[in-house]
Amino acid sequence: MADSGTRPTNFIRKIIDEDLATGKHSQVHTRFPPEPNGYLHIGHAKSIVLNFGIAKDYQGTCNLRFDDTNPLKESIEYVSAIKEDVRWLGYDWQGEPRYSSNYFEALHGFAIELIEKGLAYVDFSSQDDIRAMRGTLTEPGSNSPYRDTDVAVNLAEFAKMTAGEYKEGECSLRAKIDMASPFMCMRDPVIYRVRHVEHHQTGNRWCVYPMYDFTHCISDALEGITHSLCTLEFQDNRRLYDWILDNISIPCHPQQIEFSRLNLEYTVMSKRKLNDLVVEGHVSGWDDPRMPTIAGLRRRGYTPSSIREFAHRIGVTKMDNRVEMSLLESCIRDDLNDNAPRAMAVLEPVKVVIENYPEDKHEMLSAPNHPNREDMGVRELPFSRVLYIEREDFREEANKKFKRLVLGKEVRLRNAYVIKAERVEKNAAGEIETIYCQYDPETLGKDPADGRKVKGVIHWVSVPHAIPAEIRLYDRLFKEATPAGDESLSDSLNPESLVVIEGYVEPSLMDARVEQGFQFERVGYFCRDNKDSVGDKLVFNRTVGLRDSWAKMEAQDN
Repeated sequence: MADSGTRPTNFIRKIIDEDLATGKHSQVHTRFPPEPNGYLHIGHAKSIVLNFGIAKDYQGTCNLRFDDTNPLKESIEYVSAIKEDVRWLGYDWQGEPRYSSNYFEALHGFAIELIEKGLAYVDFSSQDDIRAMRGTLTEPGSNSPYRDTDVAVNLAEFAKMTAGEYKEGECSLRAKIDMASPFMCMRDPVIYRVRHVEHHQTGNRWCVYPMYDFTHCISDALEGITHSLCTLEFQDNRRLYDWILDNISIPCHPQQIEFSRLNLEYTVMSKRKLNDLVVEGHVSGWDDPRMPTIAGLRRRGYTPSSIREFAHRIGVTKMDNRVEMSLLESCIRDDLNDNAPRAMAVLEPVKVVIENYPEDKHEMLSAPNHPNREDMGVRELPFSRVLYIEREDFREEANKKFKRLVLGKEVRLRNAYVIKAERVEKNAAGEIETIYCQYDPETLGKDPADGRKVKGVIHWVSVPHAIPAEIRLYDRLFKEATPAGDESLSDSLNPESLVVIEGYVEPSLMDARVEQGFQFERVGYFCRDNKDSVGDKLVFNRTVGLRDSWAKMEAQDN
């Protein structure tokens, strides 16, 4: 599956088209500005595809800028992971990665400018008091007792804050705007706070850090961003974005444009909640294949092109909606159906003995790596007298709808012979241990010569050549399309989101690259794990099933 070939259109691109046509801008400059306080998730992928895609389509540029204004929650680990994820998705940024911390000196200077203009003041009120002063959505806020402090005093107090003379939470710098504004973000927001903590980029140079709303617009302007694209929760904050740029001495004024964020069924998009899942041990880490993180999706076997295609399919609008997980799964299923080589693996084995096949004989059969891709070539499959097949592919008795192996009936082994089940051997518990069969040596690769039709085809692995493998059957992390709130999030977890079994795979899979996708014939799509599959230990993660089993379950529930 290739990415959508036609250039997409949406309301953002129409704005850009008009800006270029009218001469407002001669070149498009966008940015992707993640906060390095966690791993990127599929929602960030939507923004990456949008920002980098627009820059590419308009022959413009796109910056990668880390919004690193809160060192308490940020780390180099997250910085490195974000860079890797962006590159893995197929994008590169203009020049070196940018950091908001690169602009701390300039930001500090602009804060002083606001103080000098009487548009900012140092407030010694507690956070609780500031919160109370803001009022409510229906009632205006109330002025801080420090709101009318003299400019000279505010400059001196801000200098003390900068010099580290105040404790965290003892005071803050607030913009002086309008406590009666209908928009809460305009009611004298805090723009600087005291933080006595080392920063991953600037060390201990600063003990005051700017807030996001103050930093973001100025960083955009300093970088010459033309179109600042963000999600709808920042729609009201656009007023603060514009107010700050209108009241400082900066020549560039980017345009903020909001679009709907991605809400995806059966998962959560909050980095705080995702971090809770990691910290509380519900998943193995940020790259757990059940997580909606880009690292998790990559480890599970999703491809960059499938994620880009997903972003194109959901489009860009101003309408909040919840996207079905089946759409994301459809994108990777389509991709792997076209591009993944085939292989055989038996997940729940039962032994088959072909009694009329010579005991000392082994032969190599030829099998295509893809039914529709001659360019993928062929592989050799070892065949012997003793095989493994899936336990669910055999029944002692069955109706005509069952197209697999039944006592007294025939079935074709994939890329091999037709066999007929004659008898079974059971253990003391009554479980079938061995199925004894006969094979027709004239049926290799073709229907039986006597004209009888064999409708069923099953997969297999030769026992002497079978390679043990850990098979991880990953499924959706939550059992509900809309997981519950904070208090009961763990109650919404799907207990079947990971089932680990020991299976057997054909020998060619010993050479499988990590993250390489395969279709295990008649089973699903899998990839070799990129962390735990090392040396002789084979670990395969299920990416997605051959069909959407959840849609069938949901239909039954309705």
